[in-house]
Amino acid sequence: MKHRLSVSCWALVLLLLALPAGAAQTLRQLASVEGVRDNQLLGYGLVVGLQGSGDSTQVKFSGQSVTNLLKQFGVQVSESANPKLKNVATVMVSAVFPPGYRKGQSIDVTVSSLGDAKSLRGGMLLLTPLRAADGEVYALAQGQLVVGGVAAQGASGSSVTINSPTSGRIPNGATVEREIETDFDATPSVRLSLRHPNFQTATNIVQAINARYGEIASARDATGVEVLAPADPTQRVAFVADLEGLSVEAGAARPKIIFNSRTGTVVITEGVRVRAAAVSHGALKVVISENPQVSQPAPFARTGQTVVTPQSQISVEQGGGRMFAWPPGAQLQTIIDTVNSTGASPDDIMAILQALDQAGAIDGELIVI
Repeated sequence: MKHRLSVSCWALVLLLLALPAGAAQTLRQLASVEGVRDNQLLGYGLVVGLQGSGDSTQVKFSGQSVTNLLKQFGVQVSESANPKLKNVATVMVSAVFPPGYRKGQSIDVTVSSLGDAKSLRGGMLLLTPLRAADGEVYALAQGQLVVGGVAAQGASGSSVTINSPTSGRIPNGATVEREIETDFDATPSVRLSLRHPNFQTATNIVQAINARYGEIASARDATGVEVLAPADPTQRVAFVADLEGLSVEAGAARPKIIFNSRTGTVVITEGVRVRAAAVSHGALKVVISENPQVSQPAPFARTGQTVVTPQSQISVEQGGGRMFAWPPGAQLQTIIDTVNSTGASPDDIMAILQALDQAGAIDGELIVI
């Protein structure tokens, strides 16, 4: 029987203290300049030099990729042949092209297994073109992978996996070969896009800019601010740099509770309040255990055969439910202390918060991701 152990951790409750309403922040923290943004790059490549942990023969396109690669170097391989190369893995390579980068500059790349490779540790990525959404090649990636995960397997089939050994990074692993043009200096104004749309924040930005430079800023909605800027590119760069350092009071954001159903992480921001409510929560635990037993015929018996008979045991445990009450207007620390005192798991916490939200007892927004 094959057993697989995976090392993972559960995050319980994270307390994030948001900036109080009216706290001053730099404009750089609140908004970004439209047109000056990152671009995503993607490529398909091969990782070689693995210690037998590459793709299996079940991954047909792995052999095809190796065959096409060898043809470029004058090595003829039969079309019907399917090379059994355990030291090669097919991968997808992704990178972020920062705004303003020029030819010759380097960017980091992330390499992820596409087939059924067991690990990419010790492998090297061969030259891989990286393309943008328009299909053009903007960078070339190659280099030795840095893999943080580890996978080990014993002769009996037992295995241990820590983190993800099928994904890694190559710092400065790609070189920019083509520049991405922007319209930063093509229009008479620059548009500031708010990172978190808010009518009050947009209004505060307009007021702060106009108080500093005169009537040059205006807002049509909660998502952006138009600012007249110098036509000369050099002056515009200096103007935007000074603009980003401007101190602005951010509008008050609605308190939120965010639950990550994949990791069990619960994040509650400051400002969440609970109306008077009583909660009782219990847990039902079902345990199924199997113990195979071997049945053999009597010694020297001429009939009968050895068989394995499964023996299953099922037990059901009902957790002791506890009722607790929150006073009206309970603050975040009171909520955390009350829930932690019950020994609730992240799933229990989420069930409690969802029930409170349905009852209308939470002053805040509940988001499940």
